[in-house]
Amino acid sequence: DLFEQARAKAPAIIFIDELDALGRARGVGPMMGGHDEKEQTLNQLLSELDGFDPSTGVVLLAATNRPEVLDPALLRAGRFDRQVLVDRPDKQGRIQILHIHMKKAKLGPDIDAEKVAALTPGFTGADLANLVNEATLLATRRNADAVAMEDINNAIERIVAGLEKRNRLLNPKEREVVAYHEMGHALVAMALPGCDVVHKVSIIPRGVGALGYTIQRPTEDRFLMTREELENKMAVLLGGRAAEWVVFKHLSTGAADDLAKVTDIARAMVTRYGMSEKLGHVALEKEQRSFLGTSQMEGYNPEHDYGEATADAIDAEVRAIAEKAFERTVKLLTERRVLLETTARRLLEKETLDEAELALLTRARPAAGDVPTTAQ
Repeated sequence: DLFEQARAKAPAIIFIDELDALGRARGVGPMMGGHDEKEQTLNQLLSELDGFDPSTGVVLLAATNRPEVLDPALLRAGRFDRQVLVDRPDKQGRIQILHIHMKKAKLGPDIDAEKVAALTPGFTGADLANLVNEATLLATRRNADAVAMEDINNAIERIVAGLEKRNRLLNPKEREVVAYHEMGHALVAMALPGCDVVHKVSIIPRGVGALGYTIQRPTEDRFLMTREELENKMAVLLGGRAAEWVVFKHLSTGAADDLAKVTDIARAMVTRYGMSEKLGHVALEKEQRSFLGTSQMEGYNPEHDYGEATADAIDAEVRAIAEKAFERTVKLLTERRVLLETTARRLLEKETLDEAELALLTRARPAAGDVPTTAQ
């Protein structure tokens, strides 16, 4: 009936959103019986596609975020054979999208679309629209005549890290641990080459579980990473845990998310990128994304066909890479112990340190190996 209506009203466009809802591969899960309503709908759609005549003036479009679950019959020549990836916008794309949404807001002279685009890698068009809206609301709440860059920065933090939870009161000891943890991330990022610039460090709780956060600002969109860059990324992630160990000689649960990310990177280095000296230049797992992820690691759902001995070797190598990264990070922060103490104490006083304040604090960096005499 849908196709008949379109032909009757040609020229017309038929658009099917969330194609995976009816176009999921047959013979899998609850559709195995062959009489499921969704499968019958899919069969009817395939029949319509087989009899589809482009000269009738009807254009058929469909969209999905999960192309890997579609039935192969849908993607055969003569059906949905032309596939267009609508990816997240790059920096130039974000600049153009921001120009559109910024026209609707009254902006201050310090607002620059290029600067905002540099702060928002991975943002979709909807995210950018939400960003401008959030910034406008923040400016309204402070009775400002125009949106300032401060409002943009605060809006980005709300989107990335969640709402401030100042009513989530930490006891003094926990607050101190969080301060050292976050400064550990920041100092490692500032010490290693090629790391994104640290934009802000805060111990104000945000979102569901974040007791503090460190925001880094990418200088450009990245599509490739070397082994050294991945190792530096792991070091930054482990900076918080390493700082806790260097200062307090014990570990807390605050690094759970960091450890999960480090493990994912180390496993990908071994099984996907061929960066293990022991296992060699081989891909041991096939990448199978469960959705269109925003980064190299997001949505990673591997398939493998190796035995238990290889699995044990992979686990051992992943553990060795993570341990080596942690030892490296501990050494780096031990050498900067005085700086860690100074900046963490300052963070405890101010609760938030921005890029300029961090630069001032770290400018007079103590020499390597300058460790305070009073252990904590």
